[in-house]
Amino acid sequence: MEPSLALYRRYRPETFAEVIGQDHVTEPLRAALANNRVNHAYLFSGPRGCGKTTSARILARALNCEKAPIADPCGECQSCRDLARGGPGSIDVIEIDAASHGGVDDARDLRERAFFAPVASRYKVYIIDEAHMVSTQGFNALLKLVEEPPEHLRFIFATTEPEKVIATIRSRTHHYPFRLIPPRTLSDYLAQICDQEGVKIDPAALPLVVRAGAGSARDSLSVLDQLLGGAGPDGVTYDVATNLLGYTPDNLLDEVVDSFAAGDGAGVFGVVDKVIETGQDPRRFTEDVLRRLRDLVIVAAVPDAPASGLIDAPEDQAERLVAQAARFGKAELVRAADLVAEGLTEMRGATTPRLLLELICARVLLPAVDHDALGLTARMDRLERRLAVAPAAADRVVEQRAERVVSRDHTPQPATPAPAVAAETPVVAEDAPVETQQPPAAPTPEPEPAPATSGSGAQLSLADVRRIWPDLLEAVKKMRRFTWILLSQNAQVIGVDATSLTVGFKTAGARDSFIGGGSEEILRQAAIDMIGADWKIETAVDPSAQPGSESAPRVKQSATRSEPPPSVPPPSEPPAWASDDGPAEREPAKPESIAAARSNIAPTRNGDEPAPAPSGPDPDADAHRDDPAADDNGLDSTELLQRELGATVIEEIPHD
Repeated sequence: MEPSLALYRRYRPETFAEVIGQDHVTEPLRAALANNRVNHAYLFSGPRGCGKTTSARILARALNCEKAPIADPCGECQSCRDLARGGPGSIDVIEIDAASHGGVDDARDLRERAFFAPVASRYKVYIIDEAHMVSTQGFNALLKLVEEPPEHLRFIFATTEPEKVIATIRSRTHHYPFRLIPPRTLSDYLAQICDQEGVKIDPAALPLVVRAGAGSARDSLSVLDQLLGGAGPDGVTYDVATNLLGYTPDNLLDEVVDSFAAGDGAGVFGVVDKVIETGQDPRRFTEDVLRRLRDLVIVAAVPDAPASGLIDAPEDQAERLVAQAARFGKAELVRAADLVAEGLTEMRGATTPRLLLELICARVLLPAVDHDALGLTARMDRLERRLAVAPAAADRVVEQRAERVVSRDHTPQPATPAPAVAAETPVVAEDAPVETQQPPAAPTPEPEPAPATSGSGAQLSLADVRRIWPDLLEAVKKMRRFTWILLSQNAQVIGVDATSLTVGFKTAGARDSFIGGGSEEILRQAAIDMIGADWKIETAVDPSAQPGSESAPRVKQSATRSEPPPSVPPPSEPPAWASDDGPAEREPAKPESIAAARSNIAPTRNGDEPAPAPSGPDPDADAHRDDPAADDNGLDSTELLQRELGATVIEEIPHD
């Protein structure tokens, strides 16, 4: 074949078996040809580039094949060679473009020549392309010929608008509607052509070619031909395809969707600015965002949609879609898709598409302003996700208590003399192992923190960290459930550089719980284990860090306090009893325990000198290392409740 020919001409099917995506048409035609039950007139309709004219030529070849009746042309006889791909053509097969020959005079000329017998073939076949362009007078001139043709005459009409063909002509034909080619079928076909051409193509670029072709084999081959013509040593890459076809890269779509999930207005409008600065079409970007939201809606409803074929996406992109859908509620996704679809309709013919795009993004970021059913349901989704952590917090309390009991039972105690106690409280001495004193080891210098890098060696951006944030939270969850509760429901990444990771908390109480509970080290170690990034964990109070954060309800102030009360933590924060700092549940005191406690009360000598303290284990030895000490900090009970629990004392009732 000539290499200068376009792909859609070089790979034009020559048999019905080579026609893709039209089995509902090709199989009945092959059966009719094999059984010699061919009609005198056919009407092929369907979208452009789906195989109507090609199938008409294959039908003409099969009709005039020397081995007829046969389902597919043999390709060996003279007639098959003349009508083959790149052949000279046959004088007995006439193709007419009705766009330029659709008048009544053209119809009369065809009618006069149709009565002559074929020169070298069995049938004289007229293929009338763009049949809907034939005028009404032209169809009326052909009506008698189409209704009662001579034995050697066959008609094949091809059109994209069958409704414009007059009813009297349609009623005399066998109508076969062609359809758009399914994306998966077309993608496999294009990959096969790339293999035959010897050009490598990125699997992620194939869906872009299929999308640009819009289900048309001819249009898809034209797009692929353009990409193959500009392919470099690496073949057709994803970047080349996105830049040439004008589609939004996946990294920008991931960034804007992650920002929507985090309620990060700066991130969303930063992506919009990138789109405009790089010269991309705001309408095309809006359409791409709508397609991404459509995929997320399907994934949220059907988690195995990528595997079942409902979504045509590479494996790595399918994993990202599942992770992104998990950050939204179903109502949130439907609402966002509805807003973007409505905005895309408004952008048609708009003179300021960027302004409309920014307004669309602003509406998506503010679900609280929607008072319709969809906006209310979206807010309920967020509340349900917050309340879902309460059972997890209770489980963590049980785990912590069990860990403390086990640690107390297995911690060796140094041998000490038994303290002097009251006579009525005998003490039984217990054997305890004596540990050999070892000199303290020299401290090992800590390595310098390495900058966070991605797989390619480049420093991770804020968008990259937000993309892997759900996976990082899963790693934290395996290490410490309480830290996972704090981060998943109250925090979001707001900054990152080579040495530090800044986490924003929506309230000061959540931030203090994170710092006071030793959760910084948990998050730092999880980042090291997962991506090898030794970050210094920075914290900040950022009410916008948690998506859907509502304003705190008003709290009644005490009349004796002049300063405003702190904001009440939302119900998504774990209660005080769910933290590591909470004391273990106490059992009722036994009589012997009460007697032992009384014996430890230091009596005075002569009313002024305290008695020496009994020796023995420290009564606070079992206290948690993170428990706050109110006496050491000089805080009264009100300030301690305010600092540790975020509570506000409304009124103090004096006790008699």
